[in-house]
Amino acid sequence: MNVTAVFDIGRTNKKWVLFDEKYQLVEESNETLPETTDEDGFPCDDLPLLTQWVQQHWENLKKREDITIKAINVAAYGATLVHLDAQDKPVTPLYSYLKPIPRAISQQFYSSYGDPMRLALQTGSPPMGMLNSGLQIYWLKHSRPEVYSQIKTTLHLPQYIIFLLTGRKVSDFTSIGCHTALWSFEMMDYHDWVKAEGIHKILAPMLAASSFIARDGGDKVMQSGFGLHDSSSALIPYRMAFKQPFVLLSTGTWCVNLNPFVARPLTSDQLERDCLHFMTPEGSGVKASRVFMGREHDHQVERIAKYFHVETNFYKGMDFDEKHLTAPAPPFYPALMEGNGPFPERSPQDWQVSAFASPEAAYHHLLIGLVNILAASLQLIGVDEVPTLYVDGGFSKNCIFAQLLARQFPSHEVYTTELPYATALGAALHVTRPQNFEFPGKIRRVEV
Repeated sequence: MNVTAVFDIGRTNKKWVLFDEKYQLVEESNETLPETTDEDGFPCDDLPLLTQWVQQHWENLKKREDITIKAINVAAYGATLVHLDAQDKPVTPLYSYLKPIPRAISQQFYSSYGDPMRLALQTGSPPMGMLNSGLQIYWLKHSRPEVYSQIKTTLHLPQYIIFLLTGRKVSDFTSIGCHTALWSFEMMDYHDWVKAEGIHKILAPMLAASSFIARDGGDKVMQSGFGLHDSSSALIPYRMAFKQPFVLLSTGTWCVNLNPFVARPLTSDQLERDCLHFMTPEGSGVKASRVFMGREHDHQVERIAKYFHVETNFYKGMDFDEKHLTAPAPPFYPALMEGNGPFPERSPQDWQVSAFASPEAAYHHLLIGLVNILAASLQLIGVDEVPTLYVDGGFSKNCIFAQLLARQFPSHEVYTTELPYATALGAALHVTRPQNFEFPGKIRRVEV
């Protein structure tokens, strides 16, 4: 069987998957690897263990006689760097993007290169500390120069995995353009601060093509992608299958809203309200906004369950009930959205769960509050300029959420989708480039 192999490296789950020539999933392997800590005691992925895991599974896949690997690609989480020395050995741990950046380093950076908002406007990257992976390199250069001096090549994590698979060291637009503060969307080149620091010299070359020919260690050849940032990869099946402009709502702990059809630069207001830029693999901009919706939902569900003495899964299977839309209710105040989302201000008080007569009423109003916040987030990225919304991820299975969203946007077509392997499939599609691709997942229009 001819297959495309994809390594899909998430923060929690590390997996490889095989797709057949019709892009049906034929096999997968999924593991959770234990974390370690960096030299400061901060938790991070265990880079030697991850490296061993990838190399071992890749060797096993190549030896199999029941499959022929025609193409290989990688999707992995972003804002994470691997620094290699002249012998291509990592010289640092796989620092977590959650690691706090020292205040002195941050102040030094902005005093050297200008106002944070001005830089954010130019790079499409809100100031996010280590989540701006360019600042990780700056931090390393200025706080640990003896380590930095050993670095010959720096790769984002997806491209490091590609290097393990093929021996090629490259950079890719989706990783470089993902809130790194490295890329100038005005100049479509590395930002001036990157060049002033000489950091562009250690970043692997950005190639114009989308794939290259790789060998499996013997006489067989295969097509290889460059590796992709996971959120950008998950957008690819939708872009290939649907030609009408849309916004994709990728829902989970965060709801990340992606609009690849509006190209205007971000404004300072958008940046202050949790908007950012991604890039497609071809280098065009994707306007994005974020809402901490899944975590807020779970927190408030726990409060509802505790107050009404019900199980925390009480809402699963609950039907939409229109009577709750007109019933009097207190305003919704989020607990976990200070500093993020479209309304980053601190909530003046807790949401009043005790005002409701039943868990059903409270839950409906929780989702009304969340959808109102989500709608504001969508407005920031030009939702009115596209006719269609696709909802992927955990909230796509929530009929109350889907109904409320469709009512919030009555002039739009709203669809819920189920495509469990969207990230891996996107990586497979990008390297193989089929001419005619039909969406392989479930899709349902939400009827109001």
